[in-house]
Amino acid sequence: MEKLSHQEEEAMQAVWKTGEGNVKLFLENMPAPGTPYTTLASTIKNLEKKGYLSSRLIGNAYLYMPLISEDEYKKKFMSGFVKDYFADSYKELVNFFIEEKKLSAKELKEIIDLIERSGSK
Repeated sequence: MEKLSHQEEEAMQAVWKTGEGNVKLFLENMPAPGTPYTTLASTIKNLEKKGYLSSRLIGNAYLYMPLISEDEYKKKFMSGFVKDYFADSYKELVNFFIEEKKLSAKELKEIIDLIERSGSK
């Protein structure tokens, strides 16, 4: 599975939000409004070539459907991100956010509570 560009990720977010649909529907669900139709149509075709979408012709329009879920994508690339940038250490990732003041003590406590709750199941 190939890593997506920022533009491709935004298009996939619209696809995941829409489900099966055409470029016009995806355009309505783009995270950043103002994307030209032709730009999105080209991006959608690239996503199909990369294996992220399938298509079928209905009349004279193509309907596209995601072949990978948003959760699958996140799992695949978050683990690669942590490996590449944080020496495969989630502890280092959390430490980075603490040092950058992006994670408060309260939020860290909430994360610890989530970990403890999931460990007791």
